[in-house]
Amino acid sequence: MPHLVEIDLAEARHPEVARQEQFRSHLRKGLTETGFVVLAGHGIPSDLVRKAHSLFEIFFDQPAGEKARAGGVPGGQRGFTPIGVETARESITPDLKEFFHVGQETRTVASAQPPYPANVWPTQPAGLKTVALHLYRALEDVAVVLLEEIALAFGLPRATLSTMIVEGNSILRAVHYPPVPKTAHPLAMRAAPHEDINLITLLCAASDDGLEICLRDGVWTAAESKPGTLVADVGDMLARVTNGKLPATTHRVVARGESANRSRYALPFFAHPRPECDLSVLPAFVPPDEKPQFPPTTAARFLEERLREIGLLAE
Repeated sequence: MPHLVEIDLAEARHPEVARQEQFRSHLRKGLTETGFVVLAGHGIPSDLVRKAHSLFEIFFDQPAGEKARAGGVPGGQRGFTPIGVETARESITPDLKEFFHVGQETRTVASAQPPYPANVWPTQPAGLKTVALHLYRALEDVAVVLLEEIALAFGLPRATLSTMIVEGNSILRAVHYPPVPKTAHPLAMRAAPHEDINLITLLCAASDDGLEICLRDGVWTAAESKPGTLVADVGDMLARVTNGKLPATTHRVVARGESANRSRYALPFFAHPRPECDLSVLPAFVPPDEKPQFPPTTAARFLEERLREIGLLAE
């Protein structure tokens, strides 16, 4: 079973240029071969991640009616979304999960786009807002560095990709996968095979195993990582702007054996561009005498299309 490439983000700022170049080589290799890498040295305190997990577990343990009070935002863009709503593309059954979205609190970058939806905060547990926003900012900072390094790894100016997510429509998603009910559809999964919509995803260590990725040869394999690391993966938006050079890898969350009888919690951060950002293929990724694989679009238009496809926005 192949292991994901593990890289130390601290090496990106090492004073020795050779160490920086080695880091970018490993980053390029991991994302090109599997679309996933494991990040150590990211600087996010483990205590912060544990606290966020703990508070969201308390939130999800509340009665359905109480959780619903923190929902109702169109497209599930902010706050709570219950089980049975999100369905992966090409899946016939909804995912066995409920989730809570945290987005940008403020936005100052000038834009013709409407403002982001306001975050919806539950009354309980106390302290969830503070911790969630702290983790959001910490993960956003890591995403900026990682996108800078991806650009440099392909010979592009440092800010080519990272500027797209400055005050972008990024989302911190807290996910609860309850114990799989005996009455569940036989084809239902905690998260059916899918690719992420955004530029890059950062996944804090989950409370249990179950994440699997589909390798280029079609074989499914567990995406394992050490405690305290982050798992990063390419989203469809990054695949588009790189003309498929960095393809978004299909992944899923399964429940095997005894893990099906217990809850699983996860904290992915989806780094999104600002809505008005152009997702046209970057010229550096179009070989001479060839045309881009993807037509031009904007981040807003692409996101809306995908949210409709997975059932979070009505047709």
